[in-house]
Amino acid sequence: MEKIVKQGILYDFYGELLTSHQRRIYEDAVYNDLSLSEIAEDNGISRQGVHDLLKRCDKALADYENKLHLVEKFTHIKQKVEAIERLTAKVPSGAQQAEGSMEALYEAGRLAREILEEL
Repeated sequence: MEKIVKQGILYDFYGELLTSHQRRIYEDAVYNDLSLSEIAEDNGISRQGVHDLLKRCDKALADYENKLHLVEKFTHIKQKVEAIERLTAKVPSGAQQAEGSMEALYEAGRLAREILEEL
């Protein structure tokens, strides 16, 4: 299951860099869960041809991530935004100031600056 999730995420980020033929076959395998035989029959190629194309696509998508690190950056930014959300939820509304709220605001600001630097 984890492999399919990883394939889907890489495809979401880099799928447009594949050819339309590669995208169609990759989507059939990963998103539509078709068998190699079904994909081969639908596209008029051999089962081995589908297998080889999927391997090349997986390698190409992994190579893009190794060079560009977009998924890695996205994951880090998402984690920081979630942390900011948790910190700001600790800050009381109105005039009341709970102990630690200033620290939470300071930490939220620090995370926001890190996010801006990464972008």
